Amino acid sequence: MLVLPAELTHVQARACAHMLGQAIRAESSSEVVADVSALTRFDSSALAVLLECRREARAMGKQFTVRSWPVRLRDLAVLYGVADLLTPVPTGAAAA
Repeated sequence: MLVLPAELTHVQARACAHMLGQAIRAESSSEVVADVSALTRFDSSALAVLLECRREARAMGKQFTVRSWPVRLRDLAVLYGVADLLTPVPTGAAAA
């Protein structure tokens, strides 16, 4: 499981994407799950990092799922039209 940090803005995005990419490549499972529940300070760069993780996972033939969405991040994903790509937890389900 990938665990995103509490802060993920433009400043941290490149290093975080690199670190998560390495974790995806090392993952032996056919599914990669990103837990974003720790995110408290973020901007749209967090979505860019998640999309890059999705691209990396799919390039390796793996499923990619995001879980425990903060409401603000889910709202941002919907606003930018990428929510369906990141398979967020459906509204009404137990999400952080």
